Amino acid sequence: MHHNIFSTMRSLNMMEGCKGTQVYALNPSGTTTTTNGFGGGGVGEKFLQNLLANPVRSRSDRNFPASQSKDEVNMGVLAEALASYGLPKTDLLEPQIEFCLKPMNFVETLADVYCRMEGCAQFGKSKMYLEQCAIFRGLPDPKLFRKCLLSARLHAVDVHTKVVLSAWLRFERREDELIGVSAMDCCGRSMECPGSALVTGYNPESATDPCICHRGEDTEINMDEECSTSSSHGNEEEDFDMSFCIGDDEVRCRRFNIASLSRPFEVLLYGSFMDSRREKINFSNNGISANGMKAAEMFSRTKSVDSFNPDIVLELLSLANKFCCDEMKSVCDAYLASLVFDMDSAMLLFEYGLEENAYLLVAACLQVFLRELPNSMHNPNVSRLFCSSEGKDRLSYAGHASFLLYYFLSQAAMEDDLKSNTTVMLLERMGECASEGWQKQLAFHQLGCVMLERKEYKDAQKWFEAAVEAGHVYSLVGIARSKYKRGHMYKAYKLMDSLISDYTPSGWMYQERSMYCQGKEKTMDLSTASELDPTLSYPYKYRAVSKVEENRLGPAISEINKVLGFKISPDCLELRAWFLIVLEEYEGALRDVRALLTLDPHYMMFHGKLQGEHLVELLSRNVQPCSQADCWMQLYDRWSSVDDIGSLAVVHHMLANDPGKSLLRFRQSLLLLRLNSHKAAMRSLREARNQATSEHERLVYEGWILYDTGYREEAIAKAEESISNQRSFEAFFLKAYVLSETSPDSESSLYVIQLLEEALRCPSDGLRKGQALSNLASVYVDVDNLDNAIDCYTNALNIKHTRAHQGLARVYHLKDQRKLAYDEMTKLIEKAKSNASAYEKRSEYCDREMAKSDLNMATKLDPLRTYPYRYKAAVLMDDHKEAEAIAELTKVISFKPDLQLLHLRAAFHDSMGDLTSAIRDCEAALCLDSSHADTLDLYQKVQQRAKEQPPT
Repeated sequence: MHHNIFSTMRSLNMMEGCKGTQVYALNPSGTTTTTNGFGGGGVGEKFLQNLLANPVRSRSDRNFPASQSKDEVNMGVLAEALASYGLPKTDLLEPQIEFCLKPMNFVETLADVYCRMEGCAQFGKSKMYLEQCAIFRGLPDPKLFRKCLLSARLHAVDVHTKVVLSAWLRFERREDELIGVSAMDCCGRSMECPGSALVTGYNPESATDPCICHRGEDTEINMDEECSTSSSHGNEEEDFDMSFCIGDDEVRCRRFNIASLSRPFEVLLYGSFMDSRREKINFSNNGISANGMKAAEMFSRTKSVDSFNPDIVLELLSLANKFCCDEMKSVCDAYLASLVFDMDSAMLLFEYGLEENAYLLVAACLQVFLRELPNSMHNPNVSRLFCSSEGKDRLSYAGHASFLLYYFLSQAAMEDDLKSNTTVMLLERMGECASEGWQKQLAFHQLGCVMLERKEYKDAQKWFEAAVEAGHVYSLVGIARSKYKRGHMYKAYKLMDSLISDYTPSGWMYQERSMYCQGKEKTMDLSTASELDPTLSYPYKYRAVSKVEENRLGPAISEINKVLGFKISPDCLELRAWFLIVLEEYEGALRDVRALLTLDPHYMMFHGKLQGEHLVELLSRNVQPCSQADCWMQLYDRWSSVDDIGSLAVVHHMLANDPGKSLLRFRQSLLLLRLNSHKAAMRSLREARNQATSEHERLVYEGWILYDTGYREEAIAKAEESISNQRSFEAFFLKAYVLSETSPDSESSLYVIQLLEEALRCPSDGLRKGQALSNLASVYVDVDNLDNAIDCYTNALNIKHTRAHQGLARVYHLKDQRKLAYDEMTKLIEKAKSNASAYEKRSEYCDREMAKSDLNMATKLDPLRTYPYRYKAAVLMDDHKEAEAIAELTKVISFKPDLQLLHLRAAFHDSMGDLTSAIRDCEAALCLDSSHADTLDLYQKVQQRAKEQPPT
């Protein structure tokens, strides 16, 4: 039957008309805009409508009496529908070109950045951290990027830099998606406070300080430390000794006070001009009203503008510019900046700020626009200002055009709409502002990537070439791809072949060259790519689709399962769903589509021609319906078998039945974090917060958002506030979890135990209680209370928290019961199929040969786990095979530059007397974490030995 469906799909031969690139696009998250989510209507949409009206019967249904001819008709309809969208083809698959900086020698780049960071002046550290941000953007751990961004803000000196970085930190949490949160709301953290950003000066010790708003201080913004607010009016008539005549009005002033406003006024009133000897001076043609001049006179005495309305202050600002009254301009600038609090006020005052070159006022308006991203860019006036060259020049004149500004704007635009004209123009402005080499490399490379997405291949090639000229060798991949798209396949091949010859080969080089060759050579290149970097998705996808073309669907699914075992992504889930539909495994296909839509709710299936939700609706008609109670049972089953993808699918189904359930959104976020899908997890967490029906629940979710973005103390404060409102499992659990991460000492551990015990006394379901019991057991282990730990782990297992086997094994190991520990991990492996972590952990409880077997299996299942590589390298060092040990670590560092791996290789180099390499690896590791104690200690020792070493 499977063969018949496959043959039917082949015979319809409609694939040639499918030119979309969803599965194999440069950027899998991009979507193709089509009418009603389809390829402009057409045959696919009609088939879908037919299928929704006449669903195909599931396999379980076929056990019941039914007409064979009807089954065949239904199968034919499904086959015809799939064929109309087109099966995946190897010719159309393409690997993704990375949008970030990709140095040819990542370790040397890290070491270089660390050395320059250590040697740079304090006021230059912010720029160095920004460069580090650009390098870390390409790493899978988003916390490294955010940590650098926070450090850049911490070391910022000028207001412009503070404004941009504070807004960027806020954008990283996407607070614009939180209901009831205003862009200018102060979060209580100095580094993100809109008021603090407008205060100039260098204060890196202020990271943990509460902001000026929450300290209850006067938040008036000023350029100086303090403004004079003398209340001595001295407005008696006899104090005035001159007048300014404006029209029919006469403004009495004191000559000395006005002259003290600026040098031009001093020359006017005390110089050799005729006016200096007159009591009355005609001031009608200087663009200021009589009321404005009266305000200027008052300011000359009080040095304050607080009592004036904004229109008068704007007049004073203009007068201050004309007559170079620096103090008055500064005070007016600060006062007007304090009036900016939303988009309306920013739009109203921004033009005045630009016209009068008012630095703080422009900064305050700019801050609103940036904190309102991405929505503010949909305002045509804001978009025109940022996107146009003229707008950039005007911002530059006001001191607010920078590479940093356009770097942030362009990244936000790419997230919003990668292919838009706005994105292109912002990247062009970013390139124009680039001054350092890395800045030009990044701007030009990203322009090339965007142009490639827009299918403007000639322009893409031009920008990639500019990036290469600026020193970004990886952009040669973009040049090759652009040449290939323009019909120059051999030139593309030669370019990549030359790259492989000139540099140390990497997996991505062979992956790209495979695009431009055929047959055995292509197969060999893909094999080499996987050998050098087993984390690359494209080789797995290509081999899987190749097997489909050979009508070998089982092996195709096995191939795509390899990559899904350690790296979940929408495009790979789509491929597996596609294969499962062909096999009529509709339940499995539905599981994958639901999991896919959890990662990307707007994903378009089948070459970007079918909305994912429509396919869910279609497939749901072909499986047994499930009630919410059935779903809970399924969730327990998936959870106990450590099936995270299956659990995601069940939660997605439950949310379809009950879309406003914040608790389910929260569970969804936890699963996504476990799968290292941080962006999707944060989106689910924000939705949970927005859907919370009670204050205490909302505070818990806000606490998790803060914790996941690096604000631990603030997360604890949210948990405590939630507990004060209502005692709940989640509030106690949050506080305990964050405290255990923040304060690992024994006293804190005892407090964490109390918190977890309180959590367990509160109502919750078995899934969460199992996690709490497991965490409680782990803390008991930390305080050497092993018997209590065993009780907790056993209780967790009794409610199907399968991962507790791992903790129980650890306790048995600490009690010198290695056989029991090994058996416990074997139970976990039996329940959680293909779990790399379980094999890795079991290796600790057996002899060397068995450990080697388990670690090989762990690496096969998940090549991103570093412990197996470190263990193998250590064994090789013990066997005096130093070169092989270094090679083992070097291989994995090339695709996963991990801190522990770099530290271990540095220690190996040190033991071999290669101090130069040891220093380099230490510096690279410290670039990832400058406070890592073991690496700092090793670095200092190696440096000392290097100094003592006689010169060669």
